[in-house]
Amino acid sequence: MFSAPSASAASSGTTGADRGRGILRPVAALLVSGLVAAAALVGAGPAAADDPGRHQGGAAAVLDGLKTFDSAVLRIAGENGAPDRAQELPAGLFEMTVDGGGKLKTYCIDLHNPTQDQAKYLETPWAETSLGANRNAGKIRWILQHSYPQVDDLAALAEAAGTGPLTERTAAAGTQVAIWRYSDNADVTASDKQAEKLADWLQRSARPAKEPRASLTLEPAAVSGRAGEPIGPVTVRTAAGQVSVSPPVDAAASGVRVTDKKGALVTEASDGDRLYFAVPKDTADGTASLTVQATTSVPVGRAFVGTGRTQTQILAGSSESTVSARATATWAETGAAPAVTARKNCAKGGVDVTAVNRGDEPFTFELAGTEHTVAAGETGTVTVPVAEDQAYDFTIIGPAGFSRTFTGVLDCATSGSVLEQESREAGGAGNDVVTRSAEQSVPATTGSTSSGLEGDLAATGGSSATPMLAAVAIGLLVVGGGAVFALRRKKPHTDGE
Repeated sequence: MFSAPSASAASSGTTGADRGRGILRPVAALLVSGLVAAAALVGAGPAAADDPGRHQGGAAAVLDGLKTFDSAVLRIAGENGAPDRAQELPAGLFEMTVDGGGKLKTYCIDLHNPTQDQAKYLETPWAETSLGANRNAGKIRWILQHSYPQVDDLAALAEAAGTGPLTERTAAAGTQVAIWRYSDNADVTASDKQAEKLADWLQRSARPAKEPRASLTLEPAAVSGRAGEPIGPVTVRTAAGQVSVSPPVDAAASGVRVTDKKGALVTEASDGDRLYFAVPKDTADGTASLTVQATTSVPVGRAFVGTGRTQTQILAGSSESTVSARATATWAETGAAPAVTARKNCAKGGVDVTAVNRGDEPFTFELAGTEHTVAAGETGTVTVPVAEDQAYDFTIIGPAGFSRTFTGVLDCATSGSVLEQESREAGGAGNDVVTRSAEQSVPATTGSTSSGLEGDLAATGGSSATPMLAAVAIGLLVVGGGAVFALRRKKPHTDGE
């Protein structure tokens, strides 16, 4: 665990003695008290749209609510001899509005987690969600491809499934129920007879399908090198036919250009194209970023994760939508030249911080109480442990004004599986908080709705949401307290690195 910085360390800048050294500096502790934890979970707001630490590329959107739905019944097994119980909940399609233009339709893949009003969502690889460890993730995509709204001929869908007449609402409900059976291993049935038949048919018929490619990413998201030499490459990966390429905002003043391998200026690119930063020789040490953007249909089956704690979604349909990605270059005349990226590692329960050093001196940073050095010309990765459903926010500082901040929420499991694991580890007896959380962690309608399950703001999520979230927050402090950290800046070694 990091120790707190001294006043002098916190206020000092990078000096010549620090050249080549980097410091991991947390911007905020992770849920440092019960009050803070409850506030972070209950009142989490949308994140800044332009925060590069949260977005690896693709679509970014805001949740508009549950729009096309019917009802379903979730059966919850009783514990310690208690009888099983059932709860009615809405099941169907959500809609999101894409930053820059476009609409998305999504289904829930995290049944026990409530949605947050106007939550911000980012397109995310399966490996960084609960789908990464779900052997049935491919079957969920098959369901999406073979049901509503991808199959919008409801008569044909009903005939294929042998259900009888379907409406948009019952088709959406049946599809969501089938998905929940695979995403959350839930004992759930559709209230409507035809919708239940559709759910059963989709569950029986589903076959593994591959994860769809990202709508747009840049690989890698950070590069480094020397001024006067091409810095890169950054490879475009996209489902769009073509993307626009925007140079750094101060390109005219700095002279930094975006080029191909031969040095020709690039303003448009396609999938697989390699981009380079052309930094004029003798340019002062610094950083610059390029942005690529396109309008395309996001592939069905892409996961969407909230920037705060909110229900994970999977894409069922997309209009032509704006997607974007960003890459950063760092250059230095001498010393370390680091390029740092971060990615959630669900398998290890944390965030992988990867540093590539293209300089001629070691790049050294401290992480989790341990000093790490990446030699010149080498690459190193360190995993920062983060508890499930906890926020992380840390900054790495390097030479020549280098600074990268990474923020987000580790969301690698469905809320139901987390609560079940907590209950097993607690042994049942004397575990009132976890037991109550598990019992309360069932979906319900929120927002303006009528008894007929109509309304634009309906959403699945926990009943008695505020008490449940507060209880979960307390539980998270028990299982995730070890992820809290603060800065410790070490003095430079005098006996060599």
